[in-house]
Amino acid sequence: MRAGHDRNKREFEDYAYVLDFLEYGYPEDTRPLHQKKPITLAFGEKQFVMMELTLKDGKTVELAEKLYIGKGKREKVEFVSKMLKYDNLTPTAKTELLYVIKEAVKFQEERFIEFLNNCGPLTPRMHSLQLLPGIGKTSMWKVIEEREVRKFENFKDFEERVRKNIIDPIAKRIEEEIKQDQKHYLFVKWK
Repeated sequence: MRAGHDRNKREFEDYAYVLDFLEYGYPEDTRPLHQKKPITLAFGEKQFVMMELTLKDGKTVELAEKLYIGKGKREKVEFVSKMLKYDNLTPTAKTELLYVIKEAVKFQEERFIEFLNNCGPLTPRMHSLQLLPGIGKTSMWKVIEEREVRKFENFKDFEERVRKNIIDPIAKRIEEEIKQDQKHYLFVKWK
């Protein structure tokens, strides 16, 4: 289940990060060049979904650019064409994915600090924290001890008290959940 999200409340993305820009469409598209449209592959900032975007005529984008895709007036994006799975991404998009996930995590600091302050065990032998890459039993106990003393206020507070970078493990866990079906979902749930 997504940390800090209500299952019954449907949320829509307002922003997405560019993973790849294919000026002449997909390479395997055999239509003549004049019939092809530019395609943008993007990553949603809150729901962590991957999507294909159609840009307005004459607009271009840069890798990792943050685009407004919400319900209001959009500067560059005409519409969201379709949702994508990890396997549909281009090699460039796959390379860019972890970087934009980190940006999304930083933007949603409050959401992830809430998770770190409140997450619990999944089973009698495994804690949610242990699903984060690089967080073993020693680090897990340090996090639990520190949050019992005082809840974490932000990423900087967490890193100073636990002496561990937490943005990278969270981003890597989100990437793992996106890449393949996971037994436990901390942040992403496919519909």
